[in-house]
Amino acid sequence: MSDAFRPTSEFLRVLMQRGFLHQCSDLAGLDEKASSGDLVAYIGFDCTAPSLHVGSLVQIMMLRWLQKTGGQPIALMGGGTTRVGDPSGKDESRKLLTEAAIEANKAGIKQIFAKFLTFGQGRHDAIMADNADWLLGLNYIDFLRDVGRHFSVNRMLAMDSVKLRLEREHELSFLEFNYMCLQAYDFVELNRRYGVTLQMGGSDQWGNIVTGIDLGRRLGTPQLYALTSPLLATASGAKMGKTAQGAVWLDAAMLSVYDYWQYWRNCEDGDVARFLKLFTELPLDEIARLAALRDAEINEAKKVLATEATAMVHGREAAEQAAETARQTFEDGLAAASLPSVHVARLEDGLGVLSAFVQAGLVGSTGEARRQIKGGGLKVNDATIIDERATLGPGDLVNGAIKLSLGKKKHVLLKPAE
Repeated sequence: MSDAFRPTSEFLRVLMQRGFLHQCSDLAGLDEKASSGDLVAYIGFDCTAPSLHVGSLVQIMMLRWLQKTGGQPIALMGGGTTRVGDPSGKDESRKLLTEAAIEANKAGIKQIFAKFLTFGQGRHDAIMADNADWLLGLNYIDFLRDVGRHFSVNRMLAMDSVKLRLEREHELSFLEFNYMCLQAYDFVELNRRYGVTLQMGGSDQWGNIVTGIDLGRRLGTPQLYALTSPLLATASGAKMGKTAQGAVWLDAAMLSVYDYWQYWRNCEDGDVARFLKLFTELPLDEIARLAALRDAEINEAKKVLATEATAMVHGREAAEQAAETARQTFEDGLAAASLPSVHVARLEDGLGVLSAFVQAGLVGSTGEARRQIKGGGLKVNDATIIDERATLGPGDLVNGAIKLSLGKKKHVLLKPAE
């Protein structure tokens, strides 16, 4: 991306200043379109899980900034394309989901977008579309004749999503091979229905998006544009949104607000400034001030990041409660009542400490619990466990709960079943 380009539109200026921009098919043309106030853009989200996770946040924030700077965002649900599966970045085919599972996942994902975008009937209000509305009714022969004839198999084989799979000699089904055709058709169809002229996505989607631009040109649509964001990894190279415990979900039913806050609080020092730009709406001068903190003071910037990022998803009150829970737990040494909790039956009969940590979800097995005990990594009510044969009972309850800790940062309250 050229550093010499100076956008006149607020939309591109925000994206460039905050680190969202990786590639664009025509910066000057898109800048002019955005400046006109008529920019309508979309990003597609396949319905492969009951919620989105942190790995989707960059794209969600791009739609949010589009709306805040005067454009109209469209969140496209992949009710149709989920039935095929995107091969981009995959070494094997996705598991095909049932129609009921796709619908359930779609409902969960819709709830996430309601937290970031304003939906309604106004000119700049967000729209939630579903490509099942046009893909499921396609006649295959008509589609091949009217749309398929514009695709070059030679170019499709050169796309990274196809080429990398073939180079590694992993099977690519004919079903997946069609994915880029359907995504390209989505772009054209959204232009017809809603006046969409921009498709955004992660950098791994570049080939699919420009294929849509080419199809639009061949079918006579107005000028279309592509814009991608960089694929994010942490400063140490780990994939964004993945932890040893699994994905960092945006749904509080799948990951507690406290654990979500902790994910951001525990980020690496080298990621603080970048994450503040991407995942909060703090002014850039405030971000620069926080990013300049060094040594122990950088932890204060991490707390701000955690609270602001959590407020975006779960609301300000829940974010501040998570911050207060962390303060009480780590600074005051208290077992804050709002820590994640697990209820167990028959505590009065005695519960083995190994089983307790497994049931609390802090370790994956009793074997792992034993290894943690040998390393001094497990605590009950802030006391280090030495004996792996120890049991927990009513006498260990403090204010109605037993505080279990893995290391310094993972805590769960064990409570008797009601």
